[in-house]
Amino acid sequence: MKKIVFLKLLIFKIIFLFILIFYIMRKMEKLIVFIKKQDPAINSTAECFLYQGLWARFFHYPAHFLYKKNLFFLARVISQASRFLTGIEIHPGAVLSETVFIDHGSGVVFGETSVIGENVIVYQGVTLGGTGKDTGKRHPTVGNNVMIGAGSMILGPINIKDNAKIGALSVVLEDVEEGSTVVGIKGRLENLLRYGKL
Repeated sequence: MKKIVFLKLLIFKIIFLFILIFYIMRKMEKLIVFIKKQDPAINSTAECFLYQGLWARFFHYPAHFLYKKNLFFLARVISQASRFLTGIEIHPGAVLSETVFIDHGSGVVFGETSVIGENVIVYQGVTLGGTGKDTGKRHPTVGNNVMIGAGSMILGPINIKDNAKIGALSVVLEDVEEGSTVVGIKGRLENLLRYGKL
């Protein structure tokens, strides 16, 4: 009797797992088409599955689902396993559209309240983070058709509007208007000037 119950449970789990994988893969179809269109190095659909950005997105679907159901610990377990496997940290609370392409991927971080629109390309080392001063909505909102260059940091509850481009290694602390291009670092030597050391 116990063997039959165990076998039924095992069959149910396997069927559930296949349904879950099928559901996620159906949701990722648009992303695979977008990756093939954006990356000239791709020669086949099969190569898309070698991209760590694709796998980070694969793990984000169940993590985000659990997060929305208030199963925060399980959601974090999945997101941390994904970070360990891919080098990309997407908080389970982050909201990503179906066509967010994380190219190269290593070191990418999306904070909890980040929202990212359609047809967005994110390169390695990008951070969508908080400043530590805000509560509630603490992370950026990125519009549609945005490109974020390698090593960029977009910090705080700001808006990157549609069709914007963020250059590599840029630090963005203010809203970016539609169709704009942002480059450079917004740092200042304020403390050294204040204390007369410069």
